[in-house]
Amino acid sequence: MSARTGRSYVVSEFLHRHLLKLIVVSYGLAAAFPALGLWIKDAEVLDVGSPLGRITMTIPKLLLSLLLFNAGMKVGVARVGQMARRPGVILAGLATNLAVPLIFLAVMVPALRAWHNPDEAAVVLVGLALVTAMPIAGSSTGWAQAADGDMALSLGLVLGSTLLSPLTTPASLHALGSIAPGRYGVELHHLADRDTGAFLAAWVLLPSLLGIVARSALGEGRAEAVGRHLKVIAPVTLLVLCYANASSCLPQALGHPDWDFLGIILTFVTGLCVVTFSAGYVLGRLLRADRGQRAALMFGLGMNNNGTGLVLASLALGSQPMVMLPIIVYNLTQHLVAGCVDALLRRAGTDPGGDGVGGRGAGGPGPSVRIRGVRPRFEAEAVTSSAGPS
Repeated sequence: MSARTGRSYVVSEFLHRHLLKLIVVSYGLAAAFPALGLWIKDAEVLDVGSPLGRITMTIPKLLLSLLLFNAGMKVGVARVGQMARRPGVILAGLATNLAVPLIFLAVMVPALRAWHNPDEAAVVLVGLALVTAMPIAGSSTGWAQAADGDMALSLGLVLGSTLLSPLTTPASLHALGSIAPGRYGVELHHLADRDTGAFLAAWVLLPSLLGIVARSALGEGRAEAVGRHLKVIAPVTLLVLCYANASSCLPQALGHPDWDFLGIILTFVTGLCVVTFSAGYVLGRLLRADRGQRAALMFGLGMNNNGTGLVLASLALGSQPMVMLPIIVYNLTQHLVAGCVDALLRRAGTDPGGDGVGGRGAGGPGPSVRIRGVRPRFEAEAVTSSAGPS
């Protein structure tokens, strides 16, 4: 191994092992020093005309595309074949991933309607609507792998939700707009109609597919070599994206904290997170899935691509930066809940009578052996991405 490759490996391992802490640091920098982040968020890299209309690439769009391309580079042709052999579980997971968050928010609408400040209630609803409408986070595959989950199923959920996102995201926003009261619903319908599907197709779906094609064209050996370099670039890209988007709302939120507003955000975010992780567990039981499949379903249904949500919010709702606050809180909370789920799965896996993770879905018969002290390493959010792991 060359010195340069060795340094690259060390930096990569550090970034992936401490990614959640580094995201918290990036949020702290956004709160204390937002000027550079605001410039990054609005800076244009390219602005040209085309037969399809004007194409404007901002730095956040470019960063998001890089994250999704990197995620696509991780999907090998053999993996796609493995996904195709279990379409029933993947389709059930994708359907549940769409339905459960919508039901949760529908049930919570009366509580938001009763909140003393309608503007705060609107921020919470619109922010969480964006969270639930996003595709499944690529970081869910990192958690599933750490829990000895079924990786073909985990990747299938991420890739499937990404492929469908240009259709499902606007549909989800319209569905929530139909049940949300008054101007909340108008806001969500307006967001769904603002070329959201085209944005996801251009900046999420296309880069992901280009990554898959690039891996196939390069071949496994060269793709792995390129991937080692991208493994350093991806988390740095994610951190810059987190910093830039958080610069819009965190200075105001933390400079003059409104504790009841922060409290209702945390309450709704935690409730949604717990419900979606639990939905993965219940679905696995209903499908009589093996242990590895159950782990993949829990992390897949519980984690959303918040990086995409933040970029979309900054572009479509730039005049309402506080909408990003629920997305930022969810981004951190989903990883904290994922850590708790991983600990529970690990404890069950070391209990001879427990329902641990492993077995057929983990790639072989019998329970797996866990090594004390080994922590899951996050994959940068993209097929991901978000803005936090995503």
